[in-house]
Amino acid sequence: MSQEWLIEVLTGAGKLFLNPVFYYLFFLAAFLGVSRVKRERKNFHIRSENAYFELKQLTSGILVGLAISIFTVILGIALPIEAVVFIVLLTFVWSFTLKFRLLSPVYTLGFSFFLTIIALTKGWKIPYFSHELLNVKQGIFPSMAVLLSLMIIGEGVLIMRNGRKGTSPKLKKSKRGQIIGVHEVKRLWMVPIFLFVPFGGIEAPFEWWPVFSIGNGSYYILLVPFMIGFHQQIQGQLPSVSITIFGKRIMAFGILIALLTIIGYWYPVASIGVVAIAIIGRELLSLRQRIADESLPVFFSKKNNGLMILGIIPDSPASKMDLQVGELITKANGFSVQKESEFYEALQHNGAYCKLEVLDVNGQIRFVQRALYEGDHHELGILFVQDEKKWGHEAV
Repeated sequence: MSQEWLIEVLTGAGKLFLNPVFYYLFFLAAFLGVSRVKRERKNFHIRSENAYFELKQLTSGILVGLAISIFTVILGIALPIEAVVFIVLLTFVWSFTLKFRLLSPVYTLGFSFFLTIIALTKGWKIPYFSHELLNVKQGIFPSMAVLLSLMIIGEGVLIMRNGRKGTSPKLKKSKRGQIIGVHEVKRLWMVPIFLFVPFGGIEAPFEWWPVFSIGNGSYYILLVPFMIGFHQQIQGQLPSVSITIFGKRIMAFGILIALLTIIGYWYPVASIGVVAIAIIGRELLSLRQRIADESLPVFFSKKNNGLMILGIIPDSPASKMDLQVGELITKANGFSVQKESEFYEALQHNGAYCKLEVLDVNGQIRFVQRALYEGDHHELGILFVQDEKKWGHEAV
């Protein structure tokens, strides 16, 4: 039995490379990276992270996928292949809109839930995939609802732990026509999950195996590369604070949905209401976050008492001096600075050394200093709230 299971797991994992979403993820992440770099160069004449940054973030979801897979195996969650096909199709459809927040599990898995129910009820056939699955209609209700709740929890964890990393500085005009700074994060994560699919060649390993009531069928194991997308723009708070709070809310919401799915054990049809609540609730959370952020005073704007740090270039002198996004530089080499030109003029007074007076995000004054070396970034690697730089200069 153990050898049979090992073969099934390896076979299921191998089918990961047959799923078009697996390859499409890399293409989308590369597209995000190139688009971000192009926009940052337009705004600041320099990029923050390199174009490979989004690609490197894809793998952040692997551990989350492993954790969810453990739960799917323990709970014996089984999805018909039709559901997997609908998830793949909706992933492509939502991604074509370039609104990456629609790649949240509530939109891909949630709408696939309803499409699967319709397909099974109406007897739709998907060429090369469909089987006679009318006897599993009731069983898929709680299975997909539980999987959705686990995916929402995983989404919250990824937003909280990874979404706040490498947020992208951006310039835009406020409603009053002034240039302000915002931070934007567009992120894609690959979350590979092992699922049981009915009508394969492997039977449940133990009599007590808690597969939902879907008849006496057998199953095969499939590793599905779920795609989770996230998009948030922040202008009223520090990006790390706003994104962390939002991630915690999503995670708490997922736990609530998981508790509600328990009802599906006794009343499978109730899972339809739970999935509907998940979709509506997740949308309301996004709307609440956006309205709350826009109602706050603009955090990244031009100040009269110094220069607001909008971004820090990785591995630059500013990064090594531990300057932080949201801090205010009030003096450079002893000279008060209110404009970017004044800041760079002050730096020229001592080309080998730099001393800055900084007002941190808690309103406390601190001093940072560092020797400057040949080859160091001539602007220290700091991005300020400024008028957008125009093309025509050499990009750094």
